[in-house]
Amino acid sequence: MGCMFDVTGKRICITGSSSGLGYVIAKGLASQGAHVILNGRDKGKLDQARASLDQEGCPVSAYPFDVVDENAVAEAVAQIEVEIGPIDVLINNAGRQHRLSLEQFPLDKWREIIDINLTGAFIVGRQVASSMIKRKSGKIINVCSLQSELARRTIAPYAAAKGGLKMLTRGMAADWAPYNIQVNAIAPGYFITDMTQALADDHEFDAWLKQRTPAQRWGRSEELLGAVFLFASSASD
Repeated sequence: MGCMFDVTGKRICITGSSSGLGYVIAKGLASQGAHVILNGRDKGKLDQARASLDQEGCPVSAYPFDVVDENAVAEAVAQIEVEIGPIDVLINNAGRQHRLSLEQFPLDKWREIIDINLTGAFIVGRQVASSMIKRKSGKIINVCSLQSELARRTIAPYAAAKGGLKMLTRGMAADWAPYNIQVNAIAPGYFITDMTQALADDHEFDAWLKQRTPAQRWGRSEELLGAVFLFASSASD
């Protein structure tokens, strides 16, 4: 009997994976034999990420597209399916944060946060699922957040988007379960990434976080890999 957590040969597309948590997940999956497909809007940054992983012995593919551009997503997914093959696992990881008190929050920033964190997962998820439905096989992992459940000052739009993503995950699971598609989410608390580095460097916030966290420390991105392997493999069938 093979390992039920095995991802060898699985084609796994990770949005927003040229840096941060997405990059760590990509490295972890690629190191275990998955065919990882990186994504980001910035082609230069994406190429650099691919080169870095290749140097570390984790060869990956890379496709630049904007998750909120419906046409670009459709073209990229079609290209991936022709050049690499059907996507077995989609990880909706692309995200954006902007911290400001809600009464001062500009409408354009609100729309950007909602679009990238929530609408992008819908657009990419729907496009990838259309092929999964035909094959009656697939897995989708949405990267939610502690803020899917809790609020904190200055990040209300982000919490609204991530709360919406939690319910979108449930909706996807309900709609697509009949086609043997499993949809789950991971919801990290405070992990040190590019997005949270400024908070980690803030001594007052760092002390507050450690005081309220039972483990008294920040999470390390690689500690999320166990959950990712569960939801990307047959262990979550």
